[in-house]
Amino acid sequence: MKEIIKLSELKNHLFDGMSIMVGGFMAVGTPELLVDEIVRLNIKDLTIICNDAGFIDKGVGKLIVNNQVKKLIASHIGLNPVAGKLMGEGTMECDLIPQGTLAEQIRAGGAGLGGFLTPTGLGTIVEEGKQIINIDNKNFILELPLRADLALLYGTTVDKYGNTNYTKTTRNFNPVMATATDIVIVQARTMVDSIDPDNVMTPHIFVDYIIKEDNNG
Repeated sequence: MKEIIKLSELKNHLFDGMSIMVGGFMAVGTPELLVDEIVRLNIKDLTIICNDAGFIDKGVGKLIVNNQVKKLIASHIGLNPVAGKLMGEGTMECDLIPQGTLAEQIRAGGAGLGGFLTPTGLGTIVEEGKQIINIDNKNFILELPLRADLALLYGTTVDKYGNTNYTKTTRNFNPVMATATDIVIVQARTMVDSIDPDNVMTPHIFVDYIIKEDNNG
């Protein structure tokens, strides 16, 4: 069985300056309880890797508003005006990456690959500072893999072994992030004894800890 921890134990896996991948898409599929706990603990100088900057009052946006994020690696920030303001002021470093490229960088990190080639972003600021490789008279950008210290994920259904299932929009980034970090903690909406193997999207081997939504002590 996988270790089920209380929300209050999350602090044992956090430290200032760490990098954290957070699953979800516009805060849907984001482990809100875990994000709220990081806000409460006021962990600083974080590098956050996620799809977007969330909203001012939802998702990773709460970390940004609370000035806990040193660097944001994401695909867009338009739903959070504070993120745009901090980026413009130079207060928060922000790497904006095409969404498919970001997902593939994380996948490459989880698969142990050295990188991958993509034409996405050629002729734009996306290619600045990156190596361009020509294959069969076609140019490609060499994109490097992404990994992090910790992944905070949101599982729709999680069994006692750590096998995890996601539904609908909660599948955005959660499954791929589970493979690309040193520690994976899943916020479980529903806990069950076992999940049909055909419905497992993140196998238990990738999950280190589970925090149940009703286990907040």
